[in-house]
Amino acid sequence: MDLLLADTWQPIRLTLELAAITTVLLMFVGTPVAWWLARSRAWWKEGVATVVSLPLVLPPTVLGFYLLVALGPNALGGLVGPLFGLRTLAFTFEGLVIGSVFYSMPFVVQPIRNAFEAMGDRPLEVAATLRASPLRAFWTVAVPLARPGFLTGAVLGFAHTVGEFGVVLMIGGNIPGETKVLSVAIYDFVETAQWREAHILAGGMVVFAFAVILTMTLIEKRAARAGA
Repeated sequence: MDLLLADTWQPIRLTLELAAITTVLLMFVGTPVAWWLARSRAWWKEGVATVVSLPLVLPPTVLGFYLLVALGPNALGGLVGPLFGLRTLAFTFEGLVIGSVFYSMPFVVQPIRNAFEAMGDRPLEVAATLRASPLRAFWTVAVPLARPGFLTGAVLGFAHTVGEFGVVLMIGGNIPGETKVLSVAIYDFVETAQWREAHILAGGMVVFAFAVILTMTLIEKRAARAGA
């Protein structure tokens, strides 16, 4: 029983840790990207939006392969890895975080961008007439109005990171306590015919998916009532 708990709890803990860190980073990185995409009139902004959205259509193994190359010792991993005391970022938890940020980026950026675009120009124009600086108007006007987008982005980013498989397997492998996250653990249990453990983790994922969809529905209904 203790071994069962250890085999199932360790991937759960690692997955939650990865999803939490990734979501926080995505909120910091994705918010300015979403704001620029929503407000910019540059002709090439949709090209940037397309690059951000590539993980939506790219096979996870393709994205994982290029990230594996980039995080290796002969590329970005060789430059950044020493900062973490590592020779490479491939097959490390830090590498999983970087890969997850890239893979889940569109699930955070798009809802926030949509929320910024939905509020229009009028609230910011009013803030400007009251002599609010652009930064102050952003934090006191734009961010509160776009709160449903932030909530949606955070939920989707967290949930998508929890459900990753192809990317994390490519760049992280299956190292217990380091890169063996929930989706990889389920695959490993099935491969070794440990059906009880697989059922426990898979059943938990079904419950988690139900909770995510229900949360998204409640957020959308609340946003619709607030808009009305």
